Amino acid sequence: MTGYASAQHTASVPSSGSETKSAPPARLGLEIRCVNSRFLDMTFRLPEELRAFEPALRQLMASKLKRGKVEVRAFIEHPSVALGDPTPAMLQRLNSLQDTVRAWLPVAMPLSVADVLRLASQDQSSVQDWSKVVLPLAEKVLKELGGARQREGARLATMLKDRVRDLTQLTAQAVPLIPQLVAQHRQRFVERWNDALALAQASGATPINTESAQDRALTEATAFAIRIDVAEEVTRLESHLKEIDRLIDTGGEVGKRLDFLIQELHREANTLGSKSAALELTHISVDMKVLIEQMREQVQNIE
Repeated sequence: MTGYASAQHTASVPSSGSETKSAPPARLGLEIRCVNSRFLDMTFRLPEELRAFEPALRQLMASKLKRGKVEVRAFIEHPSVALGDPTPAMLQRLNSLQDTVRAWLPVAMPLSVADVLRLASQDQSSVQDWSKVVLPLAEKVLKELGGARQREGARLATMLKDRVRDLTQLTAQAVPLIPQLVAQHRQRFVERWNDALALAQASGATPINTESAQDRALTEATAFAIRIDVAEEVTRLESHLKEIDRLIDTGGEVGKRLDFLIQELHREANTLGSKSAALELTHISVDMKVLIEQMREQVQNIE
């Protein structure tokens, strides 16, 4: 089921020294995108500071989500620090570090004014500890994602119920055609058989036992009627449609069961079309398969 949710958390980064002011707040952002998939496929895009939290995040996502291609993306924004005058102590420390480096690496370039200002700005902040923030923030985003998916699920349920109603109507249209078609084809077969017997007798062929020929015609007509009878397929269609309607009303994790029932619906509709001996049933079978295919596409979104 598709969905998107995001949340942010702002935390002040503590200062690394007593000579500078508190650093501006850093912001942690987390977003989850979910698109259709038959299975659960998770991808994480995390900054280096949050790599250690990936196993815990993966476990949390797996406990809440069952299907879908899920992308979890996190980012940390460090606001730029206004440049101030470097303190004497900071300059002394940088100079001492520079002397140490150049003592071992004489070819090292000396610090420029831009380097000093950049290092002074970085010295005003330290790495934030997000250990107590990441999982609660992820749970918040998952809750919002769940709400979005529930709203989409309600829309999908309405759509599926509409398709079930249309398929039920088509099935009801096919029911009265079945005995009528069987009787018509049985009568047509017998008439053609009688015509063939009359033609054989008129041509002077070997005498034919009329009574046994009539019985044979009835047997062949009955066998043909059984082959074109779709009453069993119609019954299974009705049963599958009732079960789909029940699962939609029940809710929960019904995606895979609905997927299986959609496959069964398509099989029965396809058999109905292949056994059809009338144009009306062919049209009904085609209309059914169109509706079933629409349902199949949407059922992939349901968990």
